[in-house]
Amino acid sequence: MSGGVDSSVVAQLLKNQGHEVTGIFLYFWKDNKAPLKEENKASSKQSFLDAKSVAKKIGVPLLTLNFSKEFKKDVVDYFLAEYAAGRTPNPCVVCNKQVKLGLLLKYAKSNGFNFLATGHYLKRVVKDGEVKIYKAKDDKKDQSYFLYTLEQSELKRLSFPLGNYNKPQVREIAKQYDLITASKSDSQDICFLSGPHNNFLKRYLHLVPGPIKRQEDDVVVGEHQGLALYTVGQRRGIEVGGTGPYYVADMDYKANILWVVRTWNDDLLYQQDFSIKNVSWLTKEVPVFPYRCQVVIRYGHPAVSCLISRGKKKNELNIHLRIKTRAITPGQSAVFYQGRRLLGGGVIV
Repeated sequence: MSGGVDSSVVAQLLKNQGHEVTGIFLYFWKDNKAPLKEENKASSKQSFLDAKSVAKKIGVPLLTLNFSKEFKKDVVDYFLAEYAAGRTPNPCVVCNKQVKLGLLLKYAKSNGFNFLATGHYLKRVVKDGEVKIYKAKDDKKDQSYFLYTLEQSELKRLSFPLGNYNKPQVREIAKQYDLITASKSDSQDICFLSGPHNNFLKRYLHLVPGPIKRQEDDVVVGEHQGLALYTVGQRRGIEVGGTGPYYVADMDYKANILWVVRTWNDDLLYQQDFSIKNVSWLTKEVPVFPYRCQVVIRYGHPAVSCLISRGKKKNELNIHLRIKTRAITPGQSAVFYQGRRLLGGGVIV
């Protein structure tokens, strides 16, 4: 129970169904270098008080667990290392696997709980001994993308009660039961960031300024503030006056050059083929390659039909897209679906 409306309603729904429910509030790592206005709200005092109020209203106990050390090591350090290496990470994927669900499942098992329920929006179906995960009813809120690294043994002990609800329905349930979180706004940030993520990177990474060059003619058009602050396809933050706008096309870490192009749909920003590593499958059986399905190259991006084949390296796969797609970004997760069913995924090389 994070102190948000989704987990509040999950607790209420489970209590209504007659389950013996215990709420868990998690404390994560806090950025003590951040100015007060950028305070992390995920584990804030107010979030705890909101979760405590909801638990009391529903009539369930609320426990607290401190995962600060594990969160810093597995999520924050990974986040910084990926940016420093020129990749754009997805910390929510790692957090769900390693910390938020991973550590909680271990706690639940060792303390006699049968299931761990969360406020994620996705559907879970058990058929012939296999747990299948599908996109949520609410496409705008669907969070199946973030859980592609889970295994069958973990899925068998997880519950996602919000899969058949949309957000307005969830808020209405919270209002019906007079829960304090009913009108609480959703968090839009990575949970350990409350200010601009570039501010965070500037606090923790050694950034070296260098030239911004136009790809078309090799002309220097400005100076970047450190390559880790940029990602392929972005426009905001390049800060080149007069001759812009520009879009990031590539980062040359050896020469410390930020390469840019003039137009949003420049051919250099589009690819039809890429590879992934660290591949995970939720299915009981690994697909037989070549395999046709759909792939989502970043959270919220439309699915694109693709053909998956084996790569040259172990645990790498090659992806051929039906159409060229913009800003395929190393470090992000490419996640596979067959219709609405989540199959698995991997990290873009």
